[in-house]
Amino acid sequence: MIKIKHHGAVKGVTGSCHELSLSSAEHHSEAAVLIDCGLFQGQDANGRSSADDLAIDFPLSHIHALVVTHVHIDHVGRIPYLLAAGFEGPVICSEPSAIMLPEILEDALKIGFTRDRQLIERFLDVIRERLVPVPYNQWHSVFSEADSSLSVRLQRAGHILGSAYVECDARSGKDDERIVFSGDLGAPHSPLLPEAVPPERADRLVIESTYGDKDHEDRATRRYRLKKVLEHALEDGGTVLVPAFSIGRTQELLYEIEGLIAEFGDEAIEGVPLDGKPLTWSRLEIVVDSPLAAEFTRIYRRLKPFWDDEARARVSAGRHPLSFDQLTVINDHQDHLNAVEYLARSHRPCVVLAGSGMCAGGRVVNYLQAMLGDARNDVLFVGYQAAGTPGRDILTYGPEGGWVELDGERYTIRARVHKVGGYSAHAGQSDLLRFVEGLPEAPKEIRVVHGDADAKAAFKQVLELRFPESEVVIPVG
Repeated sequence: MIKIKHHGAVKGVTGSCHELSLSSAEHHSEAAVLIDCGLFQGQDANGRSSADDLAIDFPLSHIHALVVTHVHIDHVGRIPYLLAAGFEGPVICSEPSAIMLPEILEDALKIGFTRDRQLIERFLDVIRERLVPVPYNQWHSVFSEADSSLSVRLQRAGHILGSAYVECDARSGKDDERIVFSGDLGAPHSPLLPEAVPPERADRLVIESTYGDKDHEDRATRRYRLKKVLEHALEDGGTVLVPAFSIGRTQELLYEIEGLIAEFGDEAIEGVPLDGKPLTWSRLEIVVDSPLAAEFTRIYRRLKPFWDDEARARVSAGRHPLSFDQLTVINDHQDHLNAVEYLARSHRPCVVLAGSGMCAGGRVVNYLQAMLGDARNDVLFVGYQAAGTPGRDILTYGPEGGWVELDGERYTIRARVHKVGGYSAHAGQSDLLRFVEGLPEAPKEIRVVHGDADAKAAFKQVLELRFPESEVVIPVG
């Protein structure tokens, strides 16, 4: 018997963790694999913040391996708790993810687990020993015992560098199925990344639905919308603050901004002086204030072979999409505090990319606390803001002059708030549908996960209309 169980991402968009188990009544055995083991965030956390609340609450003795789709924290953040609960199997992932996973887990450990350096290093040594990097489009055997076997194959998902959807060839007795877990799927025209190609077969499909109820704005022209918003935001000499995820979004934005500088370098941003001269795109300072984002940008540069053709062509032409002259990186914490203080009191135009992406922690909080009350400043959102996060509150109440709670204090929002669509790392509804429609035959079952309730319900309705032969399910646990 082949079963799918869900240990997360069924009540919201975070905490992804799915189990594919194969059981044999004849041999009284059960073997399984986990797909992701992510942290709950925002409203999904529902008060789960202590070690006891985050502890793994499902059996592990039959789990042979963990397969990681990508290294965002809502897909890998509970791995420390998984190991603490006794998991001893390998961690299977793509080759880029194998490079990035220890880095993201080190940061997660320092924030939510321990600051004991020796303990962190021991944990990271264990993770590195367990990592099994698997090339894209290559089958990898997870186990084969008695009358059960399971092999997995990773395919590019186009979400962030290293992201993958997982094809599982499962055999248990007379049952033989191809089961696909989408992980997080990217949208077309993502900078740096090749698009996802639908699988050749899926008897059952577990698919995300972050944007299952809507499509993104046109991605082909988004950088011109970004240009317009940045120019408008900079007109009054303030700081444009972009809460950005360290992995994926930061690198995409840098890539797009480098493209704007290359195309419009000598063009003046109307009405904005800098040191007594008109501010041109070639003189606009871009700041990345996030050690983690800086580290992953460095890793992205190392992984150029996994970039798409357009990005590699820029490099061949002598351009540096992720390390251009106008870019300043802030690592030191005191330098960060100095930058916050300086930009808050000065009228120097600047674009700051700071983590975290949903404003739930990290250096962006210091900027928000110092700058939200000043109408000269602007906050620009380019990604999904989960319910229950400060980012969602700023996006919802900022245009009305409302307030947001940061570190237990209320801050009035006088800064202008903008959102540029088309930069989401997630596929929109039409993109998700194209992924399913790309299958030669419709799956017999489609499970809709990783979405808010309204998004899942809307996507389920569309899937039922398009694929009447498929059973569409919204799992509850």
